[in-house]
Amino acid sequence: MDLSLIQKDILITLITLYHQQSHSIKGEEIADMIQRNPGTVRNQMQSLKAVGLVDGVPGPKGGYIPTELAYKELNLNAAEGDYDVRISRNGEEVRGANVKEVDFTTLCHPDVCHAVIKLVGSAKLFEIGDQITIGPTPVNKLLIRGEIFGKDEAKQALLISTSEMISLPKKSIKHYMSSPLISLTSANTLKDALSLFNRDHIHGVAVVDAGKLSGIITMSDIAKAVEKGLPLSTKVSACMTTDVVEAPSHIKLFEVIRQFKEHKIGRLIVMEDGKPVGIITQSDIIRVFPAL
Repeated sequence: MDLSLIQKDILITLITLYHQQSHSIKGEEIADMIQRNPGTVRNQMQSLKAVGLVDGVPGPKGGYIPTELAYKELNLNAAEGDYDVRISRNGEEVRGANVKEVDFTTLCHPDVCHAVIKLVGSAKLFEIGDQITIGPTPVNKLLIRGEIFGKDEAKQALLISTSEMISLPKKSIKHYMSSPLISLTSANTLKDALSLFNRDHIHGVAVVDAGKLSGIITMSDIAKAVEKGLPLSTKVSACMTTDVVEAPSHIKLFEVIRQFKEHKIGRLIVMEDGKPVGIITQSDIIRVFPAL
């Protein structure tokens, strides 16, 4: 079937949005994504519907869905789930585009490493000069960063000059956490905490009572207490943070990086069977991922 460039653009965008949202997609959404007139998209949809590539869903919440023939026409497999390799620009995930394939074209050059990024989605979403991050990929957890220096809108592909490639470790955080867990109890004082920090060269510690996590006390918490005029005989329970960020020991290390960024924290407590068993800090992550 000989599809025009705009028809391929519309069809690829429809498939991408359909996999992201799991419901029918309105023509206006597609038009906004590919920066086309909604009327043009609706007209093209009628042509695609006539040749069996899309189905229309009636009703106020209706729209369009791709047919099995659409996947075959674009050489995609609807059952493979190949649409979860994200691409981000300046740290923000680009909605409506995922990476289908990465082809390296100049691996042997001593100074240059170029790659062709084949998209499920529209290349129109990107501009020359955009700094992008791809991944992590599902199997080898590869993270690729680079700058776009060209586009092939007919093939929905980006040409990038790679600046960095990182293979993220697959091991769970239990392999990187500090354990056994150093802790205090709620009855300990700020002076006890400072002595512990000085002895073990740390800046934060879990507060555990009867095997259960009560909170976390850090050097910053103690500094705030001193500024308020509280004596060092004050119990840590009066100054600790009780809303502690936790993570199960089985999750992968790279998965907790987002939690550090979102919560703006320097450490989190690792849990097993509801009990604190270790701690992961920003320093631990930097040692594993020095480029992040």
